[in-house]
Amino acid sequence: MSLHLTIGVSDCDRARALAEGRVPIAGVAAETTVMPLQPLFNLQMTQHRFDCCEFPIATWLRHFDRPQQDYVGIPVFPSRHFRFSCVFVNKAKGFTKPSDLAGRRIGTMVWDMAAAVWLRGIFDEHYGLHWRSPIYVNAGLNEARAGEDHPQQYPEGVAIEHVTDRSLSEMLETGEIDALYTARAPDSFFSAPDKVGRLFADPMAAELDYFARTRIFPPMHLIAVKRRFVDENPWLPRALFDAFVESQRLARLRLHDSATLAVGLPFLAQQLEETERRLGPAFWSAGFTANREVFATLIRYLRAEGLLARNLAPEDLFLASLLET
Repeated sequence: MSLHLTIGVSDCDRARALAEGRVPIAGVAAETTVMPLQPLFNLQMTQHRFDCCEFPIATWLRHFDRPQQDYVGIPVFPSRHFRFSCVFVNKAKGFTKPSDLAGRRIGTMVWDMAAAVWLRGIFDEHYGLHWRSPIYVNAGLNEARAGEDHPQQYPEGVAIEHVTDRSLSEMLETGEIDALYTARAPDSFFSAPDKVGRLFADPMAAELDYFARTRIFPPMHLIAVKRRFVDENPWLPRALFDAFVESQRLARLRLHDSATLAVGLPFLAQQLEETERRLGPAFWSAGFTANREVFATLIRYLRAEGLLARNLAPEDLFLASLLET
């Protein structure tokens, strides 16, 4: 008899073949739900609705400080993003580089959001902006928000303000905050382009330079399954890994199929070929081996901020059956 497993994922091409049932999971009868990303995370972080779910990677790593780790990670990454293009500024301030933001007011929706964790760490290590230097402003992106989406842990000695009566998008447009670390563009970037713009004039060039120096394409999410299912079914993590890898493989093939473009980009094939030329054909790598240094870097950033107390090695993060991937 197959193991019944509820799975929650966002609507991305990497997981689509699995979500549609075109890729089976060996030994599993999967009931897969596709949801918008933020509602998916809010539901899983608060109610733990799904047995297996796409998970924000920094939040998952924080679980290792708990006496009981409730989730087992699978080293496949539905979302990866450099995020240099996701730093927005009030254009009147004249900022052109990360170090300009020292002592300034930077908006962020969720402190342990992977996009913000990576940006703080990268800008500290490579761009001369110490992560403690800015004043951070916590609020909703495009609408006011009364509280946290899920419980947060803030580092001591860092200036953090919580605003509940207006949005970060509004505050960036009016200049109440100077910059914004985000996963998606604020509304004011589109409605007030004369006032809100990107920090980097050419974010792609900056991202390619960063990759050339580090070989890191930062993961934002991974897949995690509740530990009790793994305790009862030790074969499950590898079965999940194999299925998600196959789903990702089919997504890549679909992008290369120029008979009908997979997404509405007229130069998709050329852009994909150029991406693979610059980053390598395995730029969206899965498995532990290809991503060991990525995890070492993320652990270092989280520990520097006090978001992770345990001194973990990358090998501590995954079961032995997945360290071989």
